[in-house]
Amino acid sequence: MDLSDVLSVMRADVARVEDRLREEVRVDFPFVGEILQGLIEAGGKRLRPLLLLLAARPFNYVFERLLPAAVGVELLHTASLIHDDTVDKAMLRRGRPTLNSLFNTETVILLGDYIFARSAMMAAATQNPRVVQVFASSLAHICDGQLREIFTARELQQSIDDYRKRIFGKTASLFAGSAEMGAILGEANDEQIDALRRFGGHLGMAFQIVDDVLDLRESTDQIGKPAGLDLRQGTITLPTMLFFQLNRGNGRHAELVRRVVGGHDATDEDYATATAVIRESGALEHALEIAAEYVRNAKEELRAIPAGEGRDMLEVLADHSLSRTS
Repeated sequence: MDLSDVLSVMRADVARVEDRLREEVRVDFPFVGEILQGLIEAGGKRLRPLLLLLAARPFNYVFERLLPAAVGVELLHTASLIHDDTVDKAMLRRGRPTLNSLFNTETVILLGDYIFARSAMMAAATQNPRVVQVFASSLAHICDGQLREIFTARELQQSIDDYRKRIFGKTASLFAGSAEMGAILGEANDEQIDALRRFGGHLGMAFQIVDDVLDLRESTDQIGKPAGLDLRQGTITLPTMLFFQLNRGNGRHAELVRRVVGGHDATDEDYATATAVIRESGALEHALEIAAEYVRNAKEELRAIPAGEGRDMLEVLADHSLSRTS
């Protein structure tokens, strides 16, 4: 079984999530509505709602009960990307122009807030206080992760533990929350709910580390946003941290990367050279080894889940986080 098999099994339910997503982002302003619809349609594999659905599948899988939460987590993710792009002043997302490239900051923030509000309404529509609590916690963690990224920009004196806290908030917390909400709505027992929350957290950590590797390894066309964006924005990711560890922070190349991260009169050629030396240092491979360890830990948590197709599909999702190229 691979991801295409999982998507085939889940196609009908994911399609219904897609339909509901389109309904939830309809607004009375035609041009804005078209942009929001385009943002939704460019949403990729819907990993977070898919994870939520799969977390319930080994238990009491009632799709109608899961639908509002699945829509809610994807809307929450979309809203966080809108605000993220505003903070980063990003012009591209998933290969398409961002709202930030089309409207002023005030308008984009309000649109992001609107999507946040719709996501909260979806969580409330589950009529499950425990789900609402997990949803609210996930939102708080996302904000915490984004604030950590803002306040540590261009700061090389941060530890890998600092990085872990930042990416847990920004990315892994919503994976953890999605899995936890699915397990709650699937009526799993508390031990299984806790295991699936940890599974989602490990999965999300691996996903973000791979994302940080792709930022340095792949082209703009491949990842749907400018390659090397983290370096240009001064965001210190795991590969850059490992580059300094592997090279002990010495030499001409290390000084170049310091200057690029610091944003000190760096040219396009400097950014290209810095990206190349990080690639050639072995830092990307080391980062992927750490991501693979998170995936192994995630799959270990599935021991608490009944054997069967549902658990198998969760394992496939974990493996996909390592093999993806965009």
